[in-house]
Amino acid sequence: MKRVVSVSLGSSRRDKTAEREFAGVRFHLQRVGADGDVRRAVELVAEYDGKVDAIGLGGVDRYLVAGGRKYELRDAARMARAATQTPVVDGGGIKQVLEPLVIRRLVEEGRLEVADKRVLMVCSVDRPGMAQVFSDLGAQVVYGDLLYGAGVPVALTSLRQVAFMGGLLLPVLRRLPISFLYPTGSRQEGVKPKHPKWFRWADIVAGDFHYIRRYMPGDMSGKVIVTQTTRADDLEQLRRRGAAKLVTTTPPIGGESFGTNLMEAVFVALAEKAPEEMTEEDYLRLAEEVGWQPGVTEF
Repeated sequence: MKRVVSVSLGSSRRDKTAEREFAGVRFHLQRVGADGDVRRAVELVAEYDGKVDAIGLGGVDRYLVAGGRKYELRDAARMARAATQTPVVDGGGIKQVLEPLVIRRLVEEGRLEVADKRVLMVCSVDRPGMAQVFSDLGAQVVYGDLLYGAGVPVALTSLRQVAFMGGLLLPVLRRLPISFLYPTGSRQEGVKPKHPKWFRWADIVAGDFHYIRRYMPGDMSGKVIVTQTTRADDLEQLRRRGAAKLVTTTPPIGGESFGTNLMEAVFVALAEKAPEEMTEEDYLRLAEEVGWQPGVTEF
């Protein structure tokens, strides 16, 4: 049996374990939260180093991408470098390769409508593949990177604007504590509506679920949510708020979904490659072998 673990800066109350077979190989999957404490997360990565087949970084991205340029976050780099034996991933490969593919296939199958829809992408620099595919498929997109990530009340309406602002701000923001940019620890559990007019404007709300959960208003009537890493209580919150549909780009496991970082850890463990050696063809081949399917829930 192979073992992979996600070390997350999120709340330990969302910890989860499961066993699942992928491509004929049995896996023990584990998510361990550090409650927003970067030092504790570094300790956990070091603790699991050499004892598991791959480690995912949760509640943080190692790299943010704008205009084709990658910016490494200081806190994520500290976590990753605590492992010297076990490969460490942040889900970036799956976000870049598989998430756009999943969305295109759902559109082709008639299970998701995108063309001419209004999409609020709560943050695009952590999911450049998803951000690009909505634009390519003819949606009207608002990118909430400044609104929800940087605390600046400005909505971006093109990827060109995202690239420009990313080039200005990310060299500085990457050095700040991750808690400045992203809900960590107990902040992932509370809801604090922010800029609700853009949620009301949107037909589709897409991106990292911790952003969506943290900032969504009480009324999400008719909204389609395209995201990942949902738990049973997340589904109940969306149902109570009137959401119409939930699409998770990672496969459901026990009725819930793990993060892209954990699923990328599964892929790296199956391929037995270093993360930097993984190619787009590797991701596509492994997705085929494991029977990768998104989760679609109609409320």
